[in-house]
Amino acid sequence: MKDPHKSAPLTVAVAGLGTVGVGTLRVLSDQAALLARRAGRPIVVTAVSARDHNRDRGIDLSPYTWFTDPVTMAREAEADVVVELIGGSEGAARATVEAALEAGRHVVTANKALLAHHGLALAQKAEAADLGLFYEAAVAGGIPIIKALREGLAANEIRSVQGILNGTCNYILTTMRETGRDFDDVLVEAQDLGYAEADPSFDIDGIDAAHKLTLLASLAFRQPIDLAAVSVQGIRHLSALDIRFAGELGYRIKLLATGERRPEGVDCRVAPVMVPLDSPLAPVEGVYNAVVTEGDFVGRSVFQGRGAGAGPTASAVVADLVDLACGRFAPTLGVAVADLEQVGTNAAPCAPAERYYVRLTVLDRPGVFADIAGILRDEHVSMESILQHDRDPGETVPVVMILHETDETPLARAVSRLASLETVVAPPRVIRIGRC
Repeated sequence: MKDPHKSAPLTVAVAGLGTVGVGTLRVLSDQAALLARRAGRPIVVTAVSARDHNRDRGIDLSPYTWFTDPVTMAREAEADVVVELIGGSEGAARATVEAALEAGRHVVTANKALLAHHGLALAQKAEAADLGLFYEAAVAGGIPIIKALREGLAANEIRSVQGILNGTCNYILTTMRETGRDFDDVLVEAQDLGYAEADPSFDIDGIDAAHKLTLLASLAFRQPIDLAAVSVQGIRHLSALDIRFAGELGYRIKLLATGERRPEGVDCRVAPVMVPLDSPLAPVEGVYNAVVTEGDFVGRSVFQGRGAGAGPTASAVVADLVDLACGRFAPTLGVAVADLEQVGTNAAPCAPAERYYVRLTVLDRPGVFADIAGILRDEHVSMESILQHDRDPGETVPVVMILHETDETPLARAVSRLASLETVVAPPRVIRIGRC
């Protein structure tokens, strides 16, 4: 066996020294001997870049050449590969990655927003230069789902990929279920614990999960990255009441990112879903992530683990560096850009009939149920079951209906008409019931 220490090291420049950047430096230092054996040669950091040179990051940066400007580092540092951990879809992150590829350097990134917006162009640039563009850390933290889709499941036509891809939302929904507290209260707690940002909209409105889903869908279905084709709904509107009713009915509510190949095209959506308790996604709690894939030969595969944090994300970054050190790199999107399929997308026109949970808040008056039933009948929406707790006459009362499989268009018409009833005193809540 070749002595790895007699091989030229893979030299690395790291842009961005936040939690993940510092975590990556620690992994590379602490695991140096193990990584050299697995990679066949040492992996050595030569340069770093961040905005504040004087900030105490709890790690010795003196062995590395310091660059204030990451774009300059990408162009000039002694490095075979640039690791971009700055974040954001524009600005320094985008300029750094483009500069690295233009300078003939491989790129490893954890930046899902950058790839969701510009991944196709960056993949073309990397392919034209015969360079690797790696992003295992961009989706689901330490779970090796990119490698699984691009390599491990390469013999399969992937029918569907769905998962819990945002730990902030999963923590909030788990805590709401366990404590019975409402969304706003739990969000503040998540912010205090560092699980949610001061401005949490990126997470709770489903944007982060949508970015990740675009990458998974591109790999799974060999299609161009297309963020605009993803239907996105977040979790702001969910209440403790919905979560309690879900439990009574045998479900847990999860924010799911789902991509499915259908005869009409690819359906990609992010939305809260009522997940059956026997689903592999139901017990995934707290800040954990999980992804379930369906392949024609392998069937169902389940991947679960820590979806964020310094250790798991740095682990994924370093795994990409090991692949590069070994000379292993597949096309960025699994196939050459020219071989991507221009399939029809966006969920609404090709969404299948689904079962739904609908919650109405109504005044308890004579004739209310007749009005509801009449609207459903007129729109050809069939009710499977109804759940209503004891109440006092004249009070407002929640009415929960489980609907038989129905298309979105008649359901939307029915919900709009139900909302206009004088006896319906709050916007109806509609949640899809998952089949996973």
